[in-house]
Amino acid sequence: MTLPPLAAVVSPSHGPSLPTSTISACRRGAVVPRRRRRACNWTTARSRGTAARISCSSTLVVVDEAAASYTEAGLITVAKPIYVKMKATVTIKDYLSHSIMSLISSKVLHLELVSSNLDSQTGKVKESIPGSAYYCGLDIIHVHNKFACEATFDVPVWFGSIGAVLVENMHDTEMFLVDIVVAPEEDLSAKVIFEGNSWINAKSAETEKQHVFFPLKSYLPCETPPGIESLREGELKAIRGEGTGKRNKFDRIYDYDVYNDLGKPDEGDALTRPVLGGNEYPYPRRCRTGRPRNDKDPSSEKVGHYVYVPKDEVFSSSDNMDFLWTKGLGSFLPTVWTFLQKSLLKERKGKSFPSFSAIDSLFDDTVQEKPPSTGSMLIETALKFIRALRSSVPLEEAIHEALQGLKFEKPRLVDGDKFAWFRDEEFARQTLAGLNPLSIRLVTEFPFVSKLDEEEFGPRESGITKEVIEEQIGRVMTAEEAVKKKKLFMLDYHDMLLPLVNLVRELDDTTLYGSRTLFFLTEKGTLKPIAIELSRPKGKPPSPVKPWSQVFTPQQCDATGSWLWKLAKAHVLAHDSGYHQLVSHWLRTHCCVEPYIIATNRQLSRMHPIYRLLHPHFRYTMQMNAKSRSGLINADGIIEQTFSPGRYSMTLSSLVYRDHWRFDMEALPADLIQRGMAVEEEDGTLTLTIKDYPYANDGLLVWESLKEWTSDYVKHYYSSAADVTGDKELNGWWDEVRTKGHADKQHERWWPRLDSRESLIKVLTSIMWVTSGHHAAVNFAQYPLAGYFPNRPSIARKKMPVEEGPDREERMDSFKAKPEMELLQVFPSQYQAVLVVTVLHILSSHWPDEQHMGIHVEPAWKADPMINAAFQRLQGNMLRNEGIIDQRNLTEDLKNRCGAGVMPYELFKHACASEPGKGLPYSISI
Repeated sequence: MTLPPLAAVVSPSHGPSLPTSTISACRRGAVVPRRRRRACNWTTARSRGTAARISCSSTLVVVDEAAASYTEAGLITVAKPIYVKMKATVTIKDYLSHSIMSLISSKVLHLELVSSNLDSQTGKVKESIPGSAYYCGLDIIHVHNKFACEATFDVPVWFGSIGAVLVENMHDTEMFLVDIVVAPEEDLSAKVIFEGNSWINAKSAETEKQHVFFPLKSYLPCETPPGIESLREGELKAIRGEGTGKRNKFDRIYDYDVYNDLGKPDEGDALTRPVLGGNEYPYPRRCRTGRPRNDKDPSSEKVGHYVYVPKDEVFSSSDNMDFLWTKGLGSFLPTVWTFLQKSLLKERKGKSFPSFSAIDSLFDDTVQEKPPSTGSMLIETALKFIRALRSSVPLEEAIHEALQGLKFEKPRLVDGDKFAWFRDEEFARQTLAGLNPLSIRLVTEFPFVSKLDEEEFGPRESGITKEVIEEQIGRVMTAEEAVKKKKLFMLDYHDMLLPLVNLVRELDDTTLYGSRTLFFLTEKGTLKPIAIELSRPKGKPPSPVKPWSQVFTPQQCDATGSWLWKLAKAHVLAHDSGYHQLVSHWLRTHCCVEPYIIATNRQLSRMHPIYRLLHPHFRYTMQMNAKSRSGLINADGIIEQTFSPGRYSMTLSSLVYRDHWRFDMEALPADLIQRGMAVEEEDGTLTLTIKDYPYANDGLLVWESLKEWTSDYVKHYYSSAADVTGDKELNGWWDEVRTKGHADKQHERWWPRLDSRESLIKVLTSIMWVTSGHHAAVNFAQYPLAGYFPNRPSIARKKMPVEEGPDREERMDSFKAKPEMELLQVFPSQYQAVLVVTVLHILSSHWPDEQHMGIHVEPAWKADPMINAAFQRLQGNMLRNEGIIDQRNLTEDLKNRCGAGVMPYELFKHACASEPGKGLPYSISI
């Protein structure tokens, strides 16, 4: 067995060096002339036992006594293995349950060093070198709940480079391992860092006793050092699991399942929900939890408080607590939900606000340096309620007393302009720069025609006629000319919502329509709403109700028409709010990304460069999705309680996935083109149909920055198309995304093929855009824009007073007598409003340890000079983007983002935890 060159062990810092010819020959059994030995300042010294120390400069080499013998010819004979003293320093986080004394007095971790090379004689994996790590509290400064432990090893030089470290936890409490640094004890600059960011199971755990960690250097599968190939393959096999059995909290197993955990059939038929995925309701897959089946409905899982998430996807406990207490909440949404539902507002669940002043009283008008947190406000309100009850005050008075203290931070929109929500200009502006800028589309055909069955849903041709359009645009052009000149745009929820109308109307205290909203592009580059059409299908048999549809237009000289227009806007806003939350936000980001995360962990090794590129884009998403299934999108959850589709919310999400979702349209340029909001020129550049479209203008800056970063990254690791097609892990990943993660769409022909570097760049950029830019655009302005719920009501509870029906005259009389009260009764109830505002305040917030694009750099990126240089370019581009965005927000000609009281568009700027309304994290972490 040959030794590596001695130069790999000895690095003199003074005196002349050994000639290269001598170094290359310095192997087992080789000799070094005495004169060269002296020139290199070698010294020998006897020590206890049979060992001797031979030192050169600062590097210490431990050898057998016989390894340094002199011959009559004056030569040093290297006859036996040489050992290097190595030290491994392990950084641990979130480990406070054990006392410091117990850590000092006992072994914390068992480590094993694994060679990158095979044994040259046997061709097998070399035997690993074990060591024990102990707490080194005297040498470490505790920061952010971190501490270090150390282990030392005698590593023979023939062992080769260290390719992996195996770690076993020797305590009864799990630990979060940040990283491992291995270096020669006398030359710490020659360190090798092993990437961690993973939980280590307690020794009492039933599975995965040893956890493998790889160095920061990334390897394609074909480049993997032979000594760790089996570890690379074995880790992936363990993470995939076998698709059976119960999942435990300490597991790291990623597997697929359908959405069969949204209902609660054992609590009654009213809480039964259809399974989404694999049947008549196509849907992406979520992570398999292994929970038992429901006794009453075997197609559904039993649901409870705990929902399995692979351990490495779970929030760091300290970060979790930092965030929750920063927001003033001792726990997450379930606590808020229980408080609101069972104590304070249950008695007012269906009650409308009596006036707009009552709505305004929810928000704090006082100037404060630091606004109160949502949690602290709720806690104070609860205490007031309890104190009032204890003083024998009647329940209604106790509720009224408590509500006086329920004050939310004033949302940014109305803080800048109290009446912005009331104006048509703001209604139109937010289709381009609001919470849901992804639904507005260019009108390319006229007249507007439905694809639904005419007998059931009414006439296919829209009631928005040529005469209506031309009257509203002052007859400056014909309707046909307006279409040809790209002047007409639409929010079209007609065919999407109409099939659900009768189902939703069977629910209490809500209603629904199919809707079309038409806008005209003015010479100033702003949109003007000119018509809203609300439609109702015929009633379900044996109902004699016929289809009904009516067009509403802005009215300036007609009080009744003006108020009907305001009511119609409220209904459209409720439709857009539901689509935003269930499709633009939940489906297209949280839900569709989870299969990418599962496939990435199952098919790409942690040392794969694409895994390391995608990893920050997936941080915490799976746990957020699990929490959503437990409290937001589940049966009788917050979404069903507060949004128009009610119990059919997830059905709507499934139908949109079935009919409209395509991976190739998730790229921002492709999405803009298919909606007619941009045109691709011959040179590949995009021209926007509406020049001042803040979401598109700023989003394309982020897209191009992401694409350049991804291109630099991919081309560094893949030199040709053959490298892409020959990467077995990469192709296994993409195949699994399609055939398992999105199994209901696996046969669609629009799926891209990974057959070149360019196709890989486009696929990766699309995924990274969805998790970062797309999600930021639809999430972080929720409270600033929708916190004042009249601006974006989540639900419309009362049908239009002019709708045909036996009680039409009575409804019209009530409406004409008090039109303002009619609008208040359409808006969410007191209960729904407070619940929605509370949740939006939380969802618009940033985690304290959030990783922002162009700021956070992964250790593996920084370790490679070429990748680090590419990241520096990304960082520079993001800083440049911020400057461009700031300048745009100050440009008065851009009316959709600049003007008196207009909220600037800042969703693609960096942010901190206290800045809702801006921020560009890598991942969907809230």
